[in-house]
This record gives sequence, C-alpha cells and structure tokens, in this order.
Amino acid sequence: MLLPLLLSYGMVTASTPPPPDFGADAAARFAELALTCVHREYPNKIAHVLSTDADARPPRELTPAFYGCYDWHSSVHGHWLLVRLARTFPEAPFTPRARAAVARSLTPANIEAETRYLSGPGRVSFERPYGLAWLLQLAAELREWDEPQAREWAATLKPLEERAAGRIREWLPKLSRPIRVGEHDQTAFAFGLILDWARQARDSDMEQLLKARVDAFYGKDRRCPLAYEPGGQDFLSPCIAEADLMRRILPPDRFATWLRDFLPDIPSNGSTAWLAPAVVTDPTDPKLAHLDGLNLSRAWMLEGIAAGLPPQDKRLRSLRATAKLHREAGLQAVTGAHYEGGHWLGSFAVYLATGRGLPRGP
Repeated sequence: MLLPLLLSYGMVTASTPPPPDFGADAAARFAELALTCVHREYPNKIAHVLSTDADARPPRELTPAFYGCYDWHSSVHGHWLLVRLARTFPEAPFTPRARAAVARSLTPANIEAETRYLSGPGRVSFERPYGLAWLLQLAAELREWDEPQAREWAATLKPLEERAAGRIREWLPKLSRPIRVGEHDQTAFAFGLILDWARQARDSDMEQLLKARVDAFYGKDRRCPLAYEPGGQDFLSPCIAEADLMRRILPPDRFATWLRDFLPDIPSNGSTAWLAPAVVTDPTDPKLAHLDGLNLSRAWMLEGIAAGLPPQDKRLRSLRATAKLHREAGLQAVTGAHYEGGHWLGSFAVYLATGRGLPRGP
C-alpha cells in the first residue's frame, strides 16, 4: 500500500536521501502520474491572451515544452516531479522513462519557443507568481543534480529560467500588497519557492529583494485568522504558508517569537485539535479537489515551521502531529483515479515525501 510507505516524519533536504520509508515502489506511483500527463495535450485549460487570429493555436504549438497536464504550471511541476524522482532513485525501473520524457520536452527549440511565448505582448502576468516559481524550482533541481544529462538540461532551460526570474524581479518592487488567497496567486508560497531558488542559484540580488518584500509584507502580521480557513477550493493555506515563508528568513529565536504572535493558538500539549484536515466531497470536481492538495501543502508547511523553531519549543509536538494527520489524509487521496487531481497532486506528494524545501540537517 502507498500510504504506509510515506508516513514517517523526517528532516530531509534537496541533497540528502529520501526518508527510509519512501522507497522506489512508492515513488513509481507518483512518477506514473506525471508520465501519464506531461505529453497529454487534452483536456487543456490555457491562460492565453490572443492578439491576432494567428494566436489561435493548439497548446503544443504555443508552449511546446509545457503543454500537457491540463495547464502550463502543472506541466512545469510535473517535469519537476520526474527530475526529482529520477535524481532521487537513479536505478529505479521508472527512471529511464522519466529521463526520456524530460529529454523530449527540454530541447533547445522547445525552450526557445517557450521563452518567446513568455516574452510576447499581453503576457506580462502570465503564470505569475505560481507557474514562474515552479519553473525556477525545476531549474534549481536540475542545477543541483550533478549528472551530465541534467547539466545539459539545466543549460537548455537557462534562457527561460532567466526570463522567468526577470519577470519576478520586475514585478516585486511594484507589488504594493501581498496576495493572501488559497490558490495560485498567493505570494507567500511562491516567495518560498523563489527564495529557495535564489539561494541555490546564488542570486543575492533576488534574495535581498525578496527578503525586503517579505519583511515589509509579513513581518508585522499578528493573529492570522486561521478559523476562516480553508476556503472551499483552497490548495494553499494563507496563514500556514506565510509562517513557512517567515521561517526561511528569521533565525529560530526570532521566528519563535513572531510565530507566537502570528498563530497564538498553536497548542503546546501535542494536540491536533487546532487544525483538522480538509475533506473533499467530490474528487471529480477540479476545484473541490483542491482541498486534497491543501492537506499535502499544509503537511510540508507544518514540517517546515517545526524545522524553523528552536529544538526545545513546546509547540513542536503539536506541529509534527498535525503535519502527520495532514500527510496521511493528503497522500491517501493521491490515487490517479480522477484526472482532475491526478494531473497535479503527484507533484505536491513528491514535494512532501522527499522533504523538498526543508532546511539542511546537521
């Protein structure tokens, strides 16, 4: 069974092995979800501005690298999933197929067309910030993988990586307020992905720009209204995502104080009653199915929050126990039975199960 393989709590990082209970058999199920969709063109939901009749073209011609998995951002993080798992399990039976799928997409011609598309008129806000953040995560994953083909893919992707980073860099100084929603436009989650990329890429200018905006947007926040969550189609928690972002820029003692003011109701007795997993009433509805993703993202964010606190903090037991509940609920839903969830939930499951985004352990 998939679920029992994935329930361990672990402090793993991008450059360390996965948890011992997350093995190649479990990874294969997630890999299959991405392999099924990265080159599946339809059904497709595109966010496409048409300037002339010539722009009325099928997805595979508009964005030839990332046209599958229902939408552009899901295709991007579907490719990230394949790279992540191929890197983590280089000898697994699914890895040659994963490599072949990535190689089919990340060609110089395809990336040139993607860069041209992103730079086209009327597309200044295309996939901003969610899809662009995942694109940068894909670039970071490739750059961390010290392997010839991965280095080739990273070099091929670089023009699109630079254009995506440029779009974020142009946008951040003009963004006057954070975006506090539970779907793609949320800034807290995207800023976390982009900050991790900036540090890996050693882009100190982007890192400093992000840290300044994060501090201005979130540094003085108090008493986040967690009782208002979740919205009926959220896959990200505004409150939990913000805390997971702040632990990336504050040292443990300062983060502990900030978190006490921001989420004062986190128990110190190990209770999980403060935050219950969400329940999906119809997994065939693409918006209602978002709540399965919310359980997965809450799980990794709660683990991230715990990782950012001092080891003696009394809230750790509750954070970790609540993360485990959400982990169980979220992973149980990643079956692939319905394309509405299968085309993207695998990426969230892999992000959680492999500890992506958690700080480096001792």
